[in-house]
This record gives sequence, structure tokens and C-alpha cells, in this order.
Amino acid sequence: MVTSKALQTSQQDNSCREDLVYHRRRSLPLYLHSMPKPSAPSRPETKPLEARQQDRSRLLQHRAERFFPGGVNSPVRAFRAVGGDPPFLTRAEGAYLWDADGNRYLDYFGSWGPMILGHAAPSVVRAVQEAASRGTSFGASTPSEADLAELVQQAFPSMERMRFVSSGTEATMSAIRVARAFTGRKLVVKFEGCYHGHADALLVKAGSGVATFGIPGSAGVPEETVQHTLALPFNDIAAVEAAFAHHKDQIACVIVEPVVGNAGCIPPAAGYLAALREITQRAGVVLILDEVMTGFRLALGGAQERYNLQPDMTCLGKILGGGLPCAAFGGRVEIMQLLAPLGPVYQAGTLSGNPLAMAAGIATVGYLIEHRERVYPQLEMISAAVADGVAQAARQAGIALGTQRVGSMFTWFFQAGPVTDYAGAARSDLAAFATFHRVMLDQGLWLPPSQFEAAFVSLAHTPQDVADTIAAARHAFAAM
Repeated sequence: MVTSKALQTSQQDNSCREDLVYHRRRSLPLYLHSMPKPSAPSRPETKPLEARQQDRSRLLQHRAERFFPGGVNSPVRAFRAVGGDPPFLTRAEGAYLWDADGNRYLDYFGSWGPMILGHAAPSVVRAVQEAASRGTSFGASTPSEADLAELVQQAFPSMERMRFVSSGTEATMSAIRVARAFTGRKLVVKFEGCYHGHADALLVKAGSGVATFGIPGSAGVPEETVQHTLALPFNDIAAVEAAFAHHKDQIACVIVEPVVGNAGCIPPAAGYLAALREITQRAGVVLILDEVMTGFRLALGGAQERYNLQPDMTCLGKILGGGLPCAAFGGRVEIMQLLAPLGPVYQAGTLSGNPLAMAAGIATVGYLIEHRERVYPQLEMISAAVADGVAQAARQAGIALGTQRVGSMFTWFFQAGPVTDYAGAARSDLAAFATFHRVMLDQGLWLPPSQFEAAFVSLAHTPQDVADTIAAARHAFAAM
């Protein structure tokens, strides 16, 4: 385990934090001012278990249920997998979140991954404010689109041509459409537990919220839609070889999360990704890396840099937009030139490449490129310290806990053995995870509200945050 002293030394020598000084926001939505005010929170100290106020969040949940199914606009936010009332957040700075009741939380989910610089990074905030002052959307081409694309291509040379969209779902859906046109084939190979957005054909044995709620697919998706999707176990090359032999000259593409994040963090087995590349090249099949989660996080060039892999197509999102809705798909010129207006594959989006998302993306990706030699070692060190520190606390408490980490994404699986695929992840003790999550939340630690979601570290996390997290985990394990 990395020692606290080593972390402090690294922090002192690391100048990349100098540009990440955070400021506070004081404004609240108008409807909060009319609500009963709880007693003032004892910030910045971590609150004891009994002190966490929830009244305002409960009122806001009831209000939201009048408008949204389950009171949410994305299912996992409902906290159904972990129990309790979901806090309603009102602001964030650095590594911290605040809810409507004034509770402060140390954040380990980072808006599901994008906030690698921490929340409200000043350079990103300034860039968005300046862009907004010139207009929020034009529906026409802007110079900033190529500015961000140039930065993306520095990090991902395999993306010879790309197109910006507004969500990871759009990116994966569009990439598959182009791959089918390029190959003239219909079948898509995906892997169990990998989540590629909520397009109909990709919800077969998906991860993320689909796994969280134990749904095998989704109602409303006709069998005819998914009959061209083959879902195989992750990390099983023999299954891939068998599928290619059985469906010779029928497979258009293979799409994969190179490190699974939507069934918890599941690394690829040694040689697995290289074998996928060899099999797809041999069969003339397009290999699509879904790096929506891993892009810019596992390395500047994502998993393909970390594992020395050259895909045909790549999908990006999350960090790409610096916290704003932005994603991209891209790849080889001969594939991407099939898109309209050059080719017959249609894809469009009113807000694709909008100036606010471009500004946030340029500020975020530009920072990562400029400081890459310091950013990624720092993320690696802090992530190892917190992941291994909590694992050690679990061992000392006699709690079965498997820790899996790649770079600054990790999962604590509540089971003993290593997890290599979705079936293994599903054997985790979900009740134990739910208890752990609730006790950690009560102590001011915000973890992803599902066993089947990866946690993330940002540049704003400090050695003291690591120490606080380990101490909270010890308390949680003692309560289990």
C-alpha cells in the first residue's frame, strides 16, 4: 500500500494541482429557500452518523415524483439497489458534493466518470462562461469543433476522422451503423455486462442500470431487433472463436468496453484484447472500443494506449465533454467517409458539437495533454492508496472483499475471489454492498449506488481524503 507520507511528498512536488484551486458557490434554487431550514452543518468535519439531515432531499424527491417516473431522469439515481433516500445535490467543488440539506460528501463517482479534474475546475468554468457569453448554440459549424478534434486526435491517433454527438448512446449506436454499412453484414458481437447505452439492440445482457435492477434486457425491445446481437461472456476468447466459426462472414463488428466499468471494474485478461484484435482483423470485422468510460482516464489515450491496441473505431464520452453532454465516435478514414454528407450512412444531431460542450472539452482535454506527465502518476497513486487501503481494512475486519482497479477506476466487490466477467460480478453479496454504501454515505462518503458501477478518483482527491475514506470504511465494516 502507498504510505500517507509518500502521498504527501508526491502532492508537494506535484505542481499540476496549482491550476486546480476551487471556489465556493453560494446560490441555491429558489424553491429551496421556501423549505424548512435544518440546523447548520458542521462543515468541513465529517458528520457523525446521526447528524445527516435528509428532510429537504425527501421533500424534493416527493416533488420530483410528480413529474418523473420514480422521481429521476436516470434509473440508478433512485438508490433502489442500496436503499434509503437519494440525496438531492445542489453544488460541487473539487472532490466534494453538497446536498439540499447542507450535507457534504467526498465524491467517488465523479458524475459517473467525467470529473477527472474535480468539480467546478476553474479553467473549465471560465471556458464555459466565456463560450456562453457568445451564444449557447448555433446549429452551424464553429472553429471550436476542430479545436477539440485536434486535441482528441493527439490522444487517440486511431481516430483519423471523427464526429461529435451528445451522448455515449449516440456514439455507440452510430458507430455500429457505420460498421454495418462498411462490412455489409448484420451481426453485432457484444459482451455480457458491458453497457453501450440504451439503444435497443445493445440492451441484451447489458451492465449499468440493467444489471443493477436485474433486468435481462428491456421491455419494449422487439425480438426482431435483438436477433442480430450476439452477447458473449467477457474474457472468454474461446467463445469468440466459436461465434466467429458459427457465423462465418456474418459479423459486422465487435464492440467492447476494454475495461468493463458497467458491471463493476473488470480488467481484460492478459492477451484478451490482442486476441480480439487478431480475430477481427482476420475476419474483416470492425473492432469498436467503447472508451466512453476509459477514454482519457486509464491513460491520456485511454485503454488503447494502456494496452497498445489499434481499434478500427473508438467511442468517447464523459471526460471528453468536461462534464457537459458530449461524446464522439471515429476511426479509420475509409470507414468514417461513409457518413453523410460524403456517404450513404445518415447521422445527425441538432446540438452535436455545441459551443459550450466544445469549450468544456477543450479546457479539460487540453489540461490533461499539457500535464499528462504529472496527472496520470498522481491519479495512479491516490487511486491505489484508497482502493488498497479499504481492502486492507476489510481484511482486518474479516470482510470478504475483492478489490479490482485499473488506473483511477476501481470496484470493491463484496466477495472473495477475482471477478473476470459479469457472471462473477453477479455473485457479489449485494446486501452487504448496500449496507456498506449506506454507512459510508452517512459518514459523508459518496460511492456509486450500485455494486455494478465503477468508482472514480479525480485530481482533487488528497491524502487526507484517502485517510478519511479508510477510517470511514473501518467504521462501516465494524457495523456489518
